[in-house]
Amino acid sequence: MSVVPAQVLPDTARGVPEAGPAAAELAPAARLWPALVAVYRAQLSRARVARIPLLFVATFQSIGITVMMRGVVGNGFEARSVVAGSSVLVVAFVALNLLAQYFGQLRAGGGLDHYATLPVPPASVVLGTAAAYASFTLPGTLVTAVFGCVLFGLPLANLWVLLAVVPLAGAALSGLGAALGLLAPRPELATLLGQLGMSAALLLGVLPPDRMPEIIRLARDLLPSTYGVEAYARTFGAHPDWAVVLADLGVCAGVGVVSLAVAAWAYRRAAVR
Repeated sequence: MSVVPAQVLPDTARGVPEAGPAAAELAPAARLWPALVAVYRAQLSRARVARIPLLFVATFQSIGITVMMRGVVGNGFEARSVVAGSSVLVVAFVALNLLAQYFGQLRAGGGLDHYATLPVPPASVVLGTAAAYASFTLPGTLVTAVFGCVLFGLPLANLWVLLAVVPLAGAALSGLGAALGLLAPRPELATLLGQLGMSAALLLGVLPPDRMPEIIRLARDLLPSTYGVEAYARTFGAHPDWAVVLADLGVCAGVGVVSLAVAAWAYRRAAVR
């Protein structure tokens, strides 16, 4: 019986595993804009069936508030505030209330782990989801605005301003709603915070500001949606001050950038836990 030196045996015979193929490199992270579009399309198709009934509720609620306020206020400046506030309230219901609930449930159910495994920037998840939810608000806002203008006898000439008010106010409220849902320790608390935020948008945005106490007016200035309300309400006059309208929209845009940045930070904070 001959003995073969170990040096001449193949590696597999000596118990040494063969060197496998080189590990495949991970694909580079997707860029912000393509990832945002992908998340937006996915969320839009997901929420289309589930959120349309809720959008109907938001629109019906805003129209009901407009009818109720018709018996309280007359025409003029107060009517403008009611119509503008009721129109933007649709945005607050979807972008603030529903988005806070969605991210609160997503965090509690472990849904953030799925997004954490994808090579997408955190900002694209927040922005894409917020944009998908905000997309559902435009039809309801337009219906409420048209109904309110007809009810109070206000002109419809500057209805196009809502095309700027809805995305800018929606961005500010979506970022706030997403941050509330991601920072809340429990989904029940996220739902509560979303409801409180929508109630604040209702009370501070729909009610005429000249009937509010001074301290409530100060609180009204802190709510970003009120600047969208003011921007739309100012367009009902015979000669709107477009510089002031643009300033109000600029405040909405600035708050939107900050709130969405905070929401993206909250997403990264929640995803690593």
